[in-house]
Amino acid sequence: MAVRETWATRIGFILAAVGSAVGLGNVWRFPFLTAESGGAAFLVAYLVLVLLIGLPVMLVEFVVGRRTKHNVVGAFEELGGSNWRLVGGLGAFAGFVILSYYSVVGGWVIQYLIASVTGAYTANPEAYFGSASVGMNAVLFDALFMAFVVGIVALGVRDGIERAAKFMIPGVVLLLIGLAAYGSTLPGADDGYAFYLSPDTSTIVTDAVGLLPDAAGQAFFTLSLGMGVMITYSSYLGEDRNLLSDGLIILVADTSIALLSGLVVFPFLFAMGVDPGDGGPGTVFVSLAGAFAELPAGRVVGAVFFLMLFLAALTSAFSIMEVVVAFVTETFDVDRKPATVGLGVVIFLVGVPTALDLAILDVYDVLANQVLLIGGGLLLAIFGGWVYSAGALEEFTTGMTGGDRLGTAWIWFLRVPVVLVLAFVLYNGFGATAEVVRAAFL
Repeated sequence: MAVRETWATRIGFILAAVGSAVGLGNVWRFPFLTAESGGAAFLVAYLVLVLLIGLPVMLVEFVVGRRTKHNVVGAFEELGGSNWRLVGGLGAFAGFVILSYYSVVGGWVIQYLIASVTGAYTANPEAYFGSASVGMNAVLFDALFMAFVVGIVALGVRDGIERAAKFMIPGVVLLLIGLAAYGSTLPGADDGYAFYLSPDTSTIVTDAVGLLPDAAGQAFFTLSLGMGVMITYSSYLGEDRNLLSDGLIILVADTSIALLSGLVVFPFLFAMGVDPGDGGPGTVFVSLAGAFAELPAGRVVGAVFFLMLFLAALTSAFSIMEVVVAFVTETFDVDRKPATVGLGVVIFLVGVPTALDLAILDVYDVLANQVLLIGGGLLLAIFGGWVYSAGALEEFTTGMTGGDRLGTAWIWFLRVPVVLVLAFVLYNGFGATAEVVRAAFL
């Protein structure tokens, strides 16, 4: 069996983990969910859940991965026995489902990047989205996006994922900052900021509670929790690190980029008089493209935006792909390159139905974000808080000075508030999934 890889540097691990968290979930999914949910109230619910639920669960994944140095399935089997192996399998399956439709959206991004240069969507953005998002165009560009992902992951942890992250994440951040600065100069930008950042304080608590299911799913999606990514990435840590400080860095970076994406999207929409409440993928791929078409130098601005979105999409896709590649290579002793290519083909084929019917993409999305990821997060909280609490506490405090009190508080937070909130969200998630399935197939 081949020697297991490790990260070359701490910054490589952090950038790769940030890259996993910073992707379409931040720049595509976060703005349209915020728009659908009325703006600032959703932002408040999201921020609370990222800090109070997302961070504790992320630390469980870090502990499990670093403790075992195994893939997501093998890690749970080692620490919890054969019954908990299924939890790791659920995480890998969630990532598999997400990447199958995520790559379809990645294909849309490639098409829009090309169209920004040629001006293909400027005449009729809605008609262009219709032709780009469904049918053979969507299938072909889905395959192209997956080819990029397979090519990088096949190179390995250091030469592929880490090297790509060191280039792509700074690029994403710089492009976002530039777009946000440009957006702030547009007339009407202030209305976009008000929609995004000014909640109705008289109803903020009730509004935020009602948005918990969507906000929790978004928090887990953007932080790459419940799909085995952080377990897999932390399993490549070659030395003891302060897991809390690394987790906080990743959380702050991810949340900052999510917030920054809203500071890009909403000023552009309001400047062009576009209603953000249209929601759905159209927030970026119809409404925002239409806004770019009306701007001076709109092709250049559009090309910069979709280039940024493409880089962000790739960094997240690498991480999800690595979960299933690590499982297959370590479990069946298969070389990385053929395993990556074979899995890439299977994931592409599973995603083809979502490239042919947007209703099926909605089903995949709701199932993954409100059932699979939340269910995985709930099981992680139970495992870290109740089943493996002593070992989790020991691993948490490794590399940390005076972390016993923090560790104990973390364990009890997992045991009660995190479990209760995620159980509530999962219950609602089953109902939301059933509604989407009925709408798609009945």
